Amino acid sequence: QLQASGGGLVQAGGSLRLSCTASGFTFSRAPMGWFRQAPGKEREFVAVISWSGSTKSFANSVKGRFTISRDNARNTVHLQMNNLKSEDTAVYYCARGRRIGLTESDYDYWGQGTQVTVSS
Repeated sequence: QLQASGGGLVQAGGSLRLSCTASGFTFSRAPMGWFRQAPGKEREFVAVISWSGSTKSFANSVKGRFTISRDNARNTVHLQMNNLKSEDTAVYYCARGRRIGLTESDYDYWGQGTQVTVSS
């Protein structure tokens, strides 16, 4: 199970920290990713982190504003989102990766999503 939390309403320029807590699998051995889906749009890749945390990758649209981290002792992955923009408004999903990838097919287990709304 993947339980995402931390979403909410924030003004443009503000920050939010999303968390995703995992259970039911060996979290410390799995790459973990974040995706998002805005209304009327397809789900898109946001960020991924390797099982050790040594490798990270970000979508161009969030580079320099978002960071991803993980705490394997707590089975949790975080997405720190700074300088939020209205175009960041979406439902954010965490997912377990089969590999460090940028597409949905690289992930095999998804959380339920948490809504992030950025007001301008």
